[in-house]
Amino acid sequence: MAAVAKPPRQCLFVTPGCLEYRRALALQRRIVDARWHGQLDRDVLLLLEHPAVFTLGRRGGRDNLGVSRDFLDQRGIAVVHVERGGDITYHGPGQIVGYPIITLRGSPLSVTDYVTALEEIMIRTAADFGVAAARDPRNRGVWVENCKLGSIGISIRRGISFHGFAFNVNTDLAPFGWINPCGLRGVGATSLERELGAPVCLEAAFDAVSVHLRQVLRMELAPTGIRELEERLQDRHDHL
Repeated sequence: MAAVAKPPRQCLFVTPGCLEYRRALALQRRIVDARWHGQLDRDVLLLLEHPAVFTLGRRGGRDNLGVSRDFLDQRGIAVVHVERGGDITYHGPGQIVGYPIITLRGSPLSVTDYVTALEEIMIRTAADFGVAAARDPRNRGVWVENCKLGSIGISIRRGISFHGFAFNVNTDLAPFGWINPCGLRGVGATSLERELGAPVCLEAAFDAVSVHLRQVLRMELAPTGIRELEERLQDRHDHL
């Protein structure tokens, strides 16, 4: 008898545009808490951009940041310590950031399989625009030769994964020159724009990422507004 395929993962799909990093982080943590306590009945995918910000993961330290706090303050760029894996990275406009808040507990996906799947999503997206990206054994994420095109950093809390991936489309690459990306020395950063020599339609790139998220992670996405999601989380909190 043939095995019965598992149904797609039901997932709320939120695309809030450019969202301040700390607000997105607080939202992720609320979603994880609501999923753990059974107050939210499905996983959530946040797909967005951030204003300019550096984030330091669990292995991160300011020794991989080559500019002063005053330098960053003058440019309005914050440095935020977070619980994700990895070292230092940069987020900014023109970069697609994906935060799948999904339950891995009881899933056939191991953590390694999941990270590999996130890489595959970015590799397929790059290929859609004619850019050949690949994995590199030095560091998780996707690369074009010696330059990083997309980064991954996740955290697992109570079997629920959050944080995610960042994929450079039309990103200003100058801030990557102020750090050792992911703590690696002697490597650079790249973007679809740099590889192609011309800007890429960001909306088309968002569409491509969402298509590959559906396919690779077998998600069924239900578009939801950020205010609607925050109201649902608040309603559940109020009724505890």
